Amino acid sequence: MKPFVVVLIAIVAREARRFVGQRSRFIAALIRPLLWLVVFAAGFRAALGLSITPPYETYTTYETYIVPGLCGMILLFNGMQSSLSLVYDREMGSMRLLLTSPLPRWWLLFCRLLASTSISILQVYTFLGITALYGIRFEAAGYLSVLPALLIAGLMLGALGLALSSFIKQLENFAGVMNFVIFPMFFLSSALYPLWKMAESSELLHDICAANPFTHAVELIRFALYGQFNMSALLWTCGAALILLAIALWGYDPARGMIRRKG
Repeated sequence: MKPFVVVLIAIVAREARRFVGQRSRFIAALIRPLLWLVVFAAGFRAALGLSITPPYETYTTYETYIVPGLCGMILLFNGMQSSLSLVYDREMGSMRLLLTSPLPRWWLLFCRLLASTSISILQVYTFLGITALYGIRFEAAGYLSVLPALLIAGLMLGALGLALSSFIKQLENFAGVMNFVIFPMFFLSSALYPLWKMAESSELLHDICAANPFTHAVELIRFALYGQFNMSALLWTCGAALILLAIALWGYDPARGMIRRKG
């Protein structure tokens, strides 16, 4: 068990040092959702009214509604950003060196995934602290109960980036794929609009949003912030995380995946 723990600590510490050395990444991760909160939400405040739907027990402002979606945005962008660094590490050779460790490949990739998710959660809590200063606050218990939801959602979104990175050879190609994946996942979800609003526009659009794993990750976070449990969102998010992690493990298999093709 000790070698497993040592590798976990080493990988987390490496990611933490990299993150500390990239302060601009931390600032950029906060500016993006704050712009959406201050500018985008202000424009839609009067146009979009939200009825009383779970987990809300009363009428809620649009700014309050989109906060969980913006937390998901941070996890999504950071998950992709971390996977972008994985592609860079593979080009530089450090990823190949990591995978030659005698420890199981699944543990090495999971450690990397957990390290990036931990950093993402730190950024989400910083964002929630800023929103509290902005006037959007939750119960103290909500800030605690949302931690498992952030961890599960972060692992799922990080696994998505990990799966993509296992099949993309070049750094430039991955940067393009990131935008192709991030924006449809974000906009075709409940991050900005509730699903019943989507249904009013188009049943097909509603069904696409309902099948989007990011929607369920956002709803898991939304309910957790109010101290409530959403079993459906949990099952969807965990199921997507397991499938994506399995794809990543297959892609990084030296016998058939990207490592073999690079060799």
